[in-house]
Amino acid sequence: MTAPAQIALRDIHQATAPAWWPPAPGWWVVAAVVVAIAAAVWILRRRKIRQVRELEAMFDNTVDAAQTPAAQVRAMSELLRRAARRKQGDADTYDGETWLRFLDSGYKVPVFETDAGRMLVDGAFRPEVNADDVRALRDVARTRFIEWMQQ
Repeated sequence: MTAPAQIALRDIHQATAPAWWPPAPGWWVVAAVVVAIAAAVWILRRRKIRQVRELEAMFDNTVDAAQTPAAQVRAMSELLRRAARRKQGDADTYDGETWLRFLDSGYKVPVFETDAGRMLVDGAFRPEVNADDVRALRDVARTRFIEWMQQ
């Protein structure tokens, strides 16, 4: 056997990296899913914000339509009773302390049993109602109304 002729060996060359654009089809799918999820979250948030604004407007318009502070207390009580029926079917039949305890359900610190919320028991029937107490009641009643109407 004869010695083989000298073989010309060359260094190994690295392959060129693939271009980053256009991305592979899988990345297009991932991008489409991310965009779809972001759009769905945005639409749901906008819908919730719009719903809260509509509920606030409904509450405010109903209470503002009442002429006297006692009538405003009556309007707030009616709205709270409507919202309470969404939470529990027979909740609109509660009265007195039972009604106030039901309104405070879920709160760590009772609001309706202690503060301005007590006006819901007999405030609609008083000849004179303090306007500052009605404003304080309006804030807590509006918050509770919106919470229950969203459920």
